[in-house]
Amino acid sequence: MAASEEAGARQAMIDACLKMNHTGINQGTAGNLSVRWKNGLLITPSGVPYDEMTVDDIVFMDMDGNYQHRLAASSEWRFHRDILQARGEVNAVVHAHPIHATAFAICGMEIPAVHYMIAAAGGPTIRCAPYETYGTEELSKAVLEALSGRTCTLIANHGMIATGPDLREAMWLAVELETLCKQYAFALQIGIPRVLEAEEIDKTIEKFKEYGLRRKPRAA
Repeated sequence: MAASEEAGARQAMIDACLKMNHTGINQGTAGNLSVRWKNGLLITPSGVPYDEMTVDDIVFMDMDGNYQHRLAASSEWRFHRDILQARGEVNAVVHAHPIHATAFAICGMEIPAVHYMIAAAGGPTIRCAPYETYGTEELSKAVLEALSGRTCTLIANHGMIATGPDLREAMWLAVELETLCKQYAFALQIGIPRVLEAEEIDKTIEKFKEYGLRRKPRAA
């Protein structure tokens, strides 16, 4: 049963990778995913095309960053591991380079509360972590700070990160983040976007706790 569960978790990661490219929130092999597993994490390998990836290609890593696999773990393994270590409520991390989110990240801009759905980020802004070289401890520290009190973040001159209690919700948030960025980009071309008050976002965050099937317990 345990082997079957692990194979299912690995396949779900491959399916999510394919979905990232199909929905346009990522291109090529730029993105990567991780899922908490036992005393460590499952993470996508470095540089393997998603349509060629098999369940055996997914790398298991312990929380010390050690792994034994014929393939290298994603070059961004450090912030995946550090997020899962620091945030007990997070069980999945999605990193990608969607066009609109990355454009704002290139400009070093945060996303303000121009739409109530920003409440999904956990606060009235989506921050932009400062630029650091990919795969480094410095980048991981910058990401953790930007994620304080938040579920997602932009990364300057790089891309975005979305987290969740499971892979499905992390993927949902990744798509929602790109949608918010796209909406904000269009609004800036039309006029001056109206920013909602922080109190309104706090109210929406509370309402989201009881919103729809996505927030309710799921059958095993």
